Amino acid sequence: MIAPMAERVIAACDGASKGNPGPAGWAWVIADGAETVVRWEAGPLGTATNNVAELTALERLLAATDPADALEIRMDSQYAMKAVTTWLPGWKRKGWKTAAGKPVANQELVMRIDELLTGRGVEFRYVPAHQVDGDPLNDLADRAASQSAVAQEAAGSALGSPEPPPSSGAKPAGSRRPASGATATSASSPKRRTSGTSSRTLNAKFPGRCRCGRSYAKGEPITKNPDGWGHPACRSGAGAD
Repeated sequence: MIAPMAERVIAACDGASKGNPGPAGWAWVIADGAETVVRWEAGPLGTATNNVAELTALERLLAATDPADALEIRMDSQYAMKAVTTWLPGWKRKGWKTAAGKPVANQELVMRIDELLTGRGVEFRYVPAHQVDGDPLNDLADRAASQSAVAQEAAGSALGSPEPPPSSGAKPAGSRRPASGATATSASSPKRRTSGTSSRTLNAKFPGRCRCGRSYAKGEPITKNPDGWGHPACRSGAGAD
C-alpha cells in the first residue's frame, strides 16, 4: 500500500522589537493550500532584540506544526533564515563558535530550532517586507508581532482575537514586485544622497526598516546610521545581535 502524501502547510513568521533591544513580540501564521489563513498566534517577549524575536517566531511556528507535514516558511528576516540554513552547519562543526571564534549569539534558540528541524521537510522562502503587493501571510505575521510587542499581550485565532489593522508603511503601488518564488536580497531602502555630514536628516523617498527593527514610511524623516538609513533617534542606538 502506498502511504498517503504528507500535507503541505504554508506558513509565515516574524518578530518585532521596538528599540532593539526594547519591547518585543513574535508571531506566526498558518494557511491552507489556497493561502487562506486558518490560524495565527502572537505573543510578547518583554525586552529583547529583533534577532531574538525573529528566531522565537520561527521556533514557536515549528513547535506548533506537525513534523510529518511538508512546510513552507515565508520570512522577511535574512538573519534568522541564514542562521538556520547557511551558518548553522558551520557553527555546529566549530563547537557553536563563529568563524571569528566567538560564541554564537542566541545559541539556545538556534539549537532548539535545529532540533525541531531535524527530520522535517521544510522549505524556507525569503519575502520582502512592507510592500503593498507583498506576501499577505508575512504581512499579517509582521503586524501581529508588532502589535504584541507594543501591547505585550498574547493574541491569536485560538483566543478569538481580531487580526491586527493594516500597517501604514507599505511600499507605493506601481513599484516592481519580485517574480513569484524569486529570492530578494534586501528590503527597499531610501535613495541615498551625498552630504557633507553623516547626520543630515531627509525625508524617505521609499519606506524601509530601521536598524531598530521598526519600519519608517515614505516621507518620514530619516538619517544615515552606521549600518544604513533609519530613525534619527536611532543614530547612536545599539545594533542587532
